[in-house]
Amino acid sequence: MTTRRLINVGRLPPALEARLAQSYALTTLANEPDPAAYLAAHGAGFDALVTSAAIGVDAATIAALPTLKVISNFGVGLDKVDVAFAQGRGIAVGYTPDVLNDCVADIAFGLLIDAARSLSAADRFVRRGEWPKGAFPLARKVSGAKLGLVGLGRIGRTIAQRAGGFEMPVRYHARRPVEGVAWAHEPSLLELARWADFLVIITAGGPATRHLINAEVLDALGPDGFLVNVARGSVIDEAALVQALADKRIAGAGLDVFENEPNVPAALIALDNVVLVPHIASATRETRQAMADRVYDNLQSFFAEGRLVSAAPSA
Repeated sequence: MTTRRLINVGRLPPALEARLAQSYALTTLANEPDPAAYLAAHGAGFDALVTSAAIGVDAATIAALPTLKVISNFGVGLDKVDVAFAQGRGIAVGYTPDVLNDCVADIAFGLLIDAARSLSAADRFVRRGEWPKGAFPLARKVSGAKLGLVGLGRIGRTIAQRAGGFEMPVRYHARRPVEGVAWAHEPSLLELARWADFLVIITAGGPATRHLINAEVLDALGPDGFLVNVARGSVIDEAALVQALADKRIAGAGLDVFENEPNVPAALIALDNVVLVPHIASATRETRQAMADRVYDNLQSFFAEGRLVSAAPSA
């Protein structure tokens, strides 16, 4: 049986690349001296493509692979994958939902608690030797506070479930109410921000949500409110957020993602009322292994049975 040809255009864990190379004739595009020239000369004949949510794959690359049948994405984010173009050409698109719900929800609560209780700032306070000089400032109680979620997909629902352990009332904003959930739907994002003590962003990225969280939303959240983003950096107007934090128009923030990562604005780094982590929401050994398994299983299932384990929604 002829080995199927697979092209990798993303950043994948080495163990996953090695596993893929055992089952497929694997080419990693980044290893080619001139990727565009390579695609022009050799693009025909590839059956499958793997990528990562951080890199994605655009229409031009897909078009350069005329025999492509399936794309398997390492990650749940599809904003950098041209799903509509791929599906329009009859190409199946797989991704890795569900297996990262817990870890992303965990990091969302970690950022929320850190921002509210000033854990990272308190750590710096101790390390600077300031404790003998006086007490650390009082912080914000988390238990019983109002939690607003922007988005209520798989991860959003997991975050809302976590909130139950903290006895937090939960409301959410989405384009339409989600069936079968107990949490209240708030049609107005501004009203949700006004109501919430903590506003957690867990909506999809892409053009439709670019700068959804703007200066008006931040002002609605107010000087006692906290913002947490575990979605995509593009969802927040980062310049407006920096100004709101600097002016204390919101109390604080916890951020896992940024507009131009890995480059974080110096003005944001300089602020003490924001917790910054380097896009690590799904970065545990267990979850990354499960994601790698899903990338592989999507390909294997497609070629063996003609279906994906986890197919992307229709664009």
